[in-house]
Order: sequence, then C-alpha cells, then structure tokens
Amino acid sequence: MAVDAPRPIRRAGIRQVADLAGVSESTVSNVLNNPHIVAPATRERVERAMNDVGFVRNRAARQLRGAPSSVIGCVLLDTANTFFAEVARGIEDRLAEADCMHLLCSSDVQPERERRYLHMLEEHGVRGIIVNPVRQDLTPLIELSRRGVPVVLLDHPPDGAPLCAVTVDNALGGQRAAEHLLALGHTRIAFLRTAEAVNATVQRQAGARHACLTAGLDPDGALIDLPVSRPTSSGATEAAVTQLLHQDPRPTAIICFNDVAAVRVLRGLRRAGIRVPEDMSVVGYDDVDFASELSPALTTVRQPRHELGRAAVDLLLAEHDHGHTHRELVFRPDLILRQSTAPPRPA
Repeated sequence: MAVDAPRPIRRAGIRQVADLAGVSESTVSNVLNNPHIVAPATRERVERAMNDVGFVRNRAARQLRGAPSSVIGCVLLDTANTFFAEVARGIEDRLAEADCMHLLCSSDVQPERERRYLHMLEEHGVRGIIVNPVRQDLTPLIELSRRGVPVVLLDHPPDGAPLCAVTVDNALGGQRAAEHLLALGHTRIAFLRTAEAVNATVQRQAGARHACLTAGLDPDGALIDLPVSRPTSSGATEAAVTQLLHQDPRPTAIICFNDVAAVRVLRGLRRAGIRVPEDMSVVGYDDVDFASELSPALTTVRQPRHELGRAAVDLLLAEHDHGHTHRELVFRPDLILRQSTAPPRPA
C-alpha cells in the first residue's frame, strides 16, 4: 500500500516570531542584526520565540538586501594532500571565529578546472576567494578582483599584481634542501617537480639551482630535472622514479615537490630494491604529520600550514570589510633533518 509523503513544513519567518514574542518585526530584525540595541529581556523573549517556531535565518535573502555573504570560496591545488588539508583547517578555524564558512574546491593542478570553480564561486556571490593558482598568469584573478570579489593568493607571490598574498619563501626552501644534500657530498641530485609550472615548484627549483652555483657546480649537470605529468597520480610519480633509475650516471639523491610525492618515491625505490638512504637520499617538502612516522623518517622542508590559512583569511576579511593597501605576508621555511638522507656511497 502506497504511503503519501509527508507535506513539507513551511519555513517560519520573522512575522511568526514577532507575533509569538509580542514585538514588532523590526525588533526581531534588530535581534538578528543589532542585538546590542535590544533590551536583554526583549532579546531573550524573541530568541525563545525563534526556537519555538523553528526559525532559521535566510542568509541568501539577506544577501539580496545587500548584506555581505558569510561564505568564502577556497580553491587549492590538491585537497587530498595532507598539506592542503591542514591549510584548509587553518582557514576554517579562522573563519569560524568570524562567523563565516568556506566552500573548498580542488583544482587538481588543472587550469580549466580552476577556471570553472572561480566562475561558479563568483556566481554564488561569495564574500571573497582564497586561491592557490595553477598558472603564473594572474590576469583572470586581477579581473575577478576588479569586479568586486576580493582575492587572496595562497603560496603564490603577487609579482606586482594588485592582489594580497600569503606566501612561503619557496626559493629559500629549495636552496636549503639542496645545500643539505651538497654538504653531504651529493653532486648529482634529481629534482622531482610538477610538469605544470606551478609557482611554488618553480621557485624551489630556482633555489636549488642557486645552491649548486654557490657550491661551484653547473646546475644543468648537478640538478636533474624530473617532471611529473599528473602530480596527484601515484602511478605518474612512480613512473618518474623508473625514469630516475635509468639515468646514467644515476643521481644519488632526490628532492620531491611535496611529502606525498616523497612517499611514492620511497615506495618506488623500495620495489626496485634501492635502499634509502644507503643507495638514494630522499628529501620531501611540507613536513606533514606523517613525515616523521615513515621508515626511514623523512628529511623535509617545513611550512607553517595552519598559520598560512589563518593569515589568508585575515587579509581577505580586512580587504572586504575595510579596503586596504594590498599586502604580501612571507613566511620562512625550516629544514627538518631526519633519517632519509645520508652521504652517498663511495663509487
């Protein structure tokens, strides 16, 4: 026997709350938007009426009346990566303090996917967008900002563009990773990078090349370029490991573009019978939580993940609420030494 679906309950509005509380609709509105001007006893009566009728504020309707959105858009390169998950948690924690929330999107290092997300977030009228851009060209983001949507770059310098940014000195991070390996005696180092020219990876590679030059080595011979076509794919990274092992002469160390890639490299080397660090030293990047739990524990470059997210929100809210001179906040990375690096074996 068919059973009729229950009829939806009509959403309670301000009028029902006002009738039950015995106040005007404007008083209910003040309780919602300017509670400090309402007498405590009246405010308590209105809040009790809201609870009794099941009133829920319609934020979309408030936006139509000109109120700012409480939603921030966030487009990161790879939300499956622990580094970006921890950055996103920093964003969320700071937004919670500001009574806001975020829509989190992953571009998967795909420019077209990033473009679609930015367009959809603008259509939804978000309060602003935090983005870790795939490409070096910031023109679409500048145009988005000029249309009234505040934009903050995450881990990407503004390079003179009229945008706020929160970055880490990626060139310094790449330099410190290479300096460590050079000091151990490695003179042929692979640099695993994203095939797409993501700014952070480009800067880290530039820093590593500078370290080679300072050490008196030709970067073209000492630093072996190893691009990964699909950086979010485990198979693509392990294919790069196979390419690495066919180099002649074979590099004795590798710097990876993040810790997740370093884990895949460790796995690929183990399957090939290559011992770490005896046969190959491995350096990661980010220092995510699992880096110290690996076997061997991973030498890596630490970035302040949670602080990056919070700082990005601070800049975005300040721009939306007050307007300001665009700023770039730059954090410094730290080299964390563990057991995945050692001097190369004698030839």
